[in-house]
Amino acid sequence: MTILKVLFWICLFLVFYTYIGYGILLWLLVCVKRIFKGKPQKKQLPPDDELPEVTLMICAYNEQDIVDIKMENTRQLSYPKLHVVWVTDGSNDSTNDLLARYQEVEVIYSPERRGKTAALNHGLSLVKDELIVMTDANTMLNPEAIHEIVRCFMDPQIACVSGEKRVMARHEGQSAAEGEGLYWKYESTLKRLDSEFYSVMGAPGELCAIRRSLYEPMPENALLDDFVISLRMVDRGYKIAYTSDAYAMEYGSANLTEESKRKRRIAAGGLQSIWWLRKMMNPFRQPVVAFQFVSHRVLRWSITPIALLLLIPLNVVLVLLKGGNIYTWIWILQLLFYLAAFLGWFLEKNGKKNMILYVPYYFLFMNLNVFQGFSYLRSHRSSGAWEKAKRG
Repeated sequence: MTILKVLFWICLFLVFYTYIGYGILLWLLVCVKRIFKGKPQKKQLPPDDELPEVTLMICAYNEQDIVDIKMENTRQLSYPKLHVVWVTDGSNDSTNDLLARYQEVEVIYSPERRGKTAALNHGLSLVKDELIVMTDANTMLNPEAIHEIVRCFMDPQIACVSGEKRVMARHEGQSAAEGEGLYWKYESTLKRLDSEFYSVMGAPGELCAIRRSLYEPMPENALLDDFVISLRMVDRGYKIAYTSDAYAMEYGSANLTEESKRKRRIAAGGLQSIWWLRKMMNPFRQPVVAFQFVSHRVLRWSITPIALLLLIPLNVVLVLLKGGNIYTWIWILQLLFYLAAFLGWFLEKNGKKNMILYVPYYFLFMNLNVFQGFSYLRSHRSSGAWEKAKRG
């Protein structure tokens, strides 16, 4: 029984630490750092005529429905030295024809579709500016976004800048979008703390900026290109900064079926990335990076979902073997949690929603998709191309 108890408490610790404990510990570490070094101050930007040239690069595949909307948003960006580049590898709709109407746009195109990573490699091999801001066609940026990103690059140790991702719902009660939005609010808090403590652990493709000279061409079968690109730079001794003053807005997935497509790909990409970046887990190379990488990323995409699943049979066995009252109480709490998740699912399926019940449902939804990510990774070993999730 002792072995069962040890396994149970290890699993329970992993689940708590991954989703709650790391955030608390990180907040405490940031508070201690502020005592000794103070709160970080924003860097000063030079006058407009001394600002660096920046390329805004948009990788797109068959985005004819969004081109005009995206270009309207791009023209609202206030940065004075901005070059706009669209990389449209494989597009066979009217995307290129629509872009031809915008004289300020450079289009980089090849007829073969090999996935977003191949498009990034293609585009970055041709652009000349040192600072490259990458964003998606369906994400809209705030007017000051480029200024705020360049401000972060005033620190020479910053190799990559992560903007904030904000998820919008087209209408009230759109469960997938609202669940994704809750997740990203939590994730944004962790990114802000990660950045202040040392470095963000990965930048989202919706708004990610890099120094071109530090970019290493990616394997074309990369499923999370943005994540690997940014963390490779951290592995070389640089940092990723986070700024909520530069943000990308996009509509959430149309429904949870579409959201599951994204979660499966992200989970598969996470597993792939962990393997590719496994040396970053070595605490003797960069101890702080190893701590943040394992705590924020590795556990969430690998061990913790398994620990969450194992808690059920371990708890049942310990209750049946009369291991102690504490295991009975924990089992009751587990039952209440899964009942709440079931009710959240039931209400969502019937067009209703209770946020208190929806949170445990979405939490389980995310973790179940990690297991589906294993099979997704097996079927996408040789290609980085993936099916886009429909947005709401």
